[in-house]
Amino acid sequence: MIRMTGHLFAIALLLVSGTQLLAQEVRLFSFEGYAEPEWVEPFEAETGCKVKVAYTGSVDEMFSKMAASKGADYDLISIDTSIFGRYWEQDLILPIDLTRVPNTANLLPAFQSVAEVMSDGETYGVPIAWGSLGLIYDKEAFPDGVDSWEALWSPENAGHVLALDDANNNVTNAAIILGIEDPFNLSEADFEAVKQKLIEQKQYLISYYAGFEGGVNIWDQSEATLMFSMGEFQAVALAERGYDVVYSIPSEGGIGWLDTWAMSVGVKDKDCTHKWMNHYLNESTGPVMTEKMGYGNTTAESPGLDYADSLIWLRPAEDFDMRVQVWNEVKAAQ
Repeated sequence: MIRMTGHLFAIALLLVSGTQLLAQEVRLFSFEGYAEPEWVEPFEAETGCKVKVAYTGSVDEMFSKMAASKGADYDLISIDTSIFGRYWEQDLILPIDLTRVPNTANLLPAFQSVAEVMSDGETYGVPIAWGSLGLIYDKEAFPDGVDSWEALWSPENAGHVLALDDANNNVTNAAIILGIEDPFNLSEADFEAVKQKLIEQKQYLISYYAGFEGGVNIWDQSEATLMFSMGEFQAVALAERGYDVVYSIPSEGGIGWLDTWAMSVGVKDKDCTHKWMNHYLNESTGPVMTEKMGYGNTTAESPGLDYADSLIWLRPAEDFDMRVQVWNEVKAAQ
């Protein structure tokens, strides 16, 4: 048996304590708007856990980075209900211990039990925000409003259109515009129709963009008047820059999303990770997020977000790899 002297034991204890102190951190990989100072600072003060944030520009980028590192670089990721299947298939996320997230009791009834984030009786996602991928238009350029997504395909608007660089959402939105009954379960013929629709749009685009801020910056530096938006926050951000814009869901309908915090298989500090999820579901974080970012939250009613019945909520797609392939073919097309 190896015995340690008191001196050596003290050094070993110090090393262990140092390791624990270094581990007092939650590493977030998320979309912009989910780690704002208004709730990060109180969390750090209350728990002693530091928050480290990396932002992503698309669901495709997030999955690629998670898969490449086997989740080792992040503790929590913000993913929507449509893509849990991809993460389960690659064993990239872990079940959440809800006993360590008691504020789930604050969730609105609609978010108390979300089947899309559950598997084998375990919960893998804590709902935090909902919203849509709507249409933003410049009010001066369109005083009578814009009632159809087809405005993004109009020759009259050539050189004034921005579109999101995202495989799944572009394919889904194009399917909605084409009137395909189930935009998440496309046939081979549906995929071809969607691809041709998206290729047709390219001649009218200023460019594609990645990330909330990326889209806002390109709008600010171009002659954009129409945008396939990543969400309500972009309208808020454009208004803050002095643009008179309208956020709308056209007559064909639009994509609705429900984002969650999901725990990476590479999580290092489960204590801080669960504390962060619990903090997010307190009585103040959700409403502050809604006020600042424009997202609907999952713990309090959201005044002004009255178009949920016009949304088609994201569901798992029939073949995500096929969607990525179609999108890559669209971007490569001349």
